[in-house]
Amino acid sequence: MTTSINGPPLSFIVSFFLCAVIFRSGVVLCESVPGLYIFGDSLVDVGNNNYLALSLAKANFPHNGVDFPTGKATGRFSNGKNAADFLAEKVGLPSAPAYLSLVSKSKKLSSSNATVTGISFASGGAGIFNGTDELFQVEFYSLVHDQLVQQLGAAAAQTHLSKSLFLIIIGSNDLFGYFNKDSNVSKQYTPQQYVDLMKMHGLGARKFVVSGVGVIGCCPAQRKQNNTECKAEANYWSKKYNDGLQALLRELKSELSDINYSYFHLYDAMNGVIQHPQNYGITEIKAACCGLGNLKADIPCIPVSTFCTNRKNHLFWDLYHPTETASGIFAGIIYGGSPQFTNPMNVEQLVKA
Repeated sequence: MTTSINGPPLSFIVSFFLCAVIFRSGVVLCESVPGLYIFGDSLVDVGNNNYLALSLAKANFPHNGVDFPTGKATGRFSNGKNAADFLAEKVGLPSAPAYLSLVSKSKKLSSSNATVTGISFASGGAGIFNGTDELFQVEFYSLVHDQLVQQLGAAAAQTHLSKSLFLIIIGSNDLFGYFNKDSNVSKQYTPQQYVDLMKMHGLGARKFVVSGVGVIGCCPAQRKQNNTECKAEANYWSKKYNDGLQALLRELKSELSDINYSYFHLYDAMNGVIQHPQNYGITEIKAACCGLGNLKADIPCIPVSTFCTNRKNHLFWDLYHPTETASGIFAGIIYGGSPQFTNPMNVEQLVKA
């Protein structure tokens, strides 16, 4: 990477000049948000799983990506962009690249591929229950942190990271696997999350955007098992998980006064779309757009599956994931939503905090 003499990397300086341009979405200057670092599962994976040879959770094949600007699959579990892409646009940044697309076989980030505008560590299939996938993401971030310190210097790196956003969307996979266990889910999940958030704070993170899980009992994979109706038990545990997550964030804030966060009530936002789809231009809330069989959820979205011609009126792209349209709706609420959906502030307010 080209550097300035006795100063920060040229790419770092250029990025701030580029950030002075207001994107057509009419949002804040990205000088206020120099970077977006993403952690989570397939809801925000932008292609990390393409580089995991043993992972079965992949989306690097048609019909995924049919509405992406390139018209090709990128590893996103979507017909187009996902919520991470839309949030990046909202704060005036490019979509964060997949970490594993930038590293060598040793999983180390080379200086020529480092980026200060953000990186995605999210991986399809990741969960919290055993801590493994999330732990790897936080460890990868620690390597990026060290790289930024080397590139920018300790003080500049801390300033950069303190103004950056750290988006965390994870937990659904654990609930899909364990919602029917006779145990208190919220108590089982929060310890690992607490440890990981503390690690991220120790590595410069100060502004967190954290999403609860959605109405998972209403996704096509769950509805098809219940005569097309939502599974109440799965939704019950979704609420319990979200309660525990919010309590964790309040506890973290009480211990670390220098952090700020925005919690997104994905459950309530998603339920709003399900209850009043006409308000969002949605007409199909039960069936997936891409797949085969009952609610197009017997077989996932693979090349032999069929997909709907109008993706904009579907809530779900496949048996688990939202369409590009739905992801755009949720990202809009994350960014500028009311206290009903975001607290103690939305992302627009978090940027200024």
